[in-house]
Amino acid sequence: MTHLLDPVRKAADASPERPSRTPAARTARRKALLHWIAVHSLGIAAALFFVLPFVFVVLTSLMSDQQALTRDLTPNTWEWGNYERVFNTPGFLTWWRNTLLYAGLGTVLTVVSSIPVAYALAKFRFRGRKLSLMLVISMMMLPPQVVIIPMYLFWAKQMDLSGTLWPLIIPMAFGDAFSIFLLRQFLLTIPNEYLDAAKVDGCGEFRTLMKVVLPMARPGIAAIALFQFFAAWNDYFGPQIYASENPAAWTLSYGLESFKGAHHTDWNLTMAATVLVMAPVIAVFFFAQKAFVEGVTLTGVKG
Repeated sequence: MTHLLDPVRKAADASPERPSRTPAARTARRKALLHWIAVHSLGIAAALFFVLPFVFVVLTSLMSDQQALTRDLTPNTWEWGNYERVFNTPGFLTWWRNTLLYAGLGTVLTVVSSIPVAYALAKFRFRGRKLSLMLVISMMMLPPQVVIIPMYLFWAKQMDLSGTLWPLIIPMAFGDAFSIFLLRQFLLTIPNEYLDAAKVDGCGEFRTLMKVVLPMARPGIAAIALFQFFAAWNDYFGPQIYASENPAAWTLSYGLESFKGAHHTDWNLTMAATVLVMAPVIAVFFFAQKAFVEGVTLTGVKG
């Protein structure tokens, strides 16, 4: 029996060593492991860099008035009533209502007015098309502070809308340069064959836009909607210019500054108000992040 196994043993001894046991394979495996550890360590460090300030704000918002001024990092007693105290602050719910009106209505107007312009710049061929695109890009480069004085004189003196948010909302009905450009870049990724097929079936331009383009452009529309919503929700400059003289028209961003001034020693209440201002934005992005990331990613596929 032994002599029958000799050829097998000799063949096994003569066979080369398995690739997984060679020094080169072990070195490659070790490098891959070190690379994995390095990448994930950097990812964890970056995540902590962004998350820890928010954790600090939340923990401080749940401290008592006395503990908020100490070096303690965690609450001794969890003061959930701080959020109720903030909600009961005179004017806080009014700031919420104004901010929802400004951000919500402004986002709807921006999306509705930007879609036709972006569609025309992406899919129509007409004289002056490149010039129109250059004008849109130039408007993106124009700082709002440059035109704030003539715009304020127009809305406050001519239209008598000072002390309201309408000077900020009404212009959104005429499109936004950044939203138009971003959506135009996304619409370029939609093949023209889909549009031609719809027109062959008897669809006009409006029906083609509504039935073919808009369903395919949902990620791009979601991206510009979120960008506009975040910009309006966090806007401090606009409400300060137009609504500062009327507390009934203040938004959360501007009202929070007044709240901080009135409670400059009550850091727990200031942090609780900050959490309440940030929470809707974080929730919106959490539920819409997939469409948002997809829309932003696909806008750079074509030029």
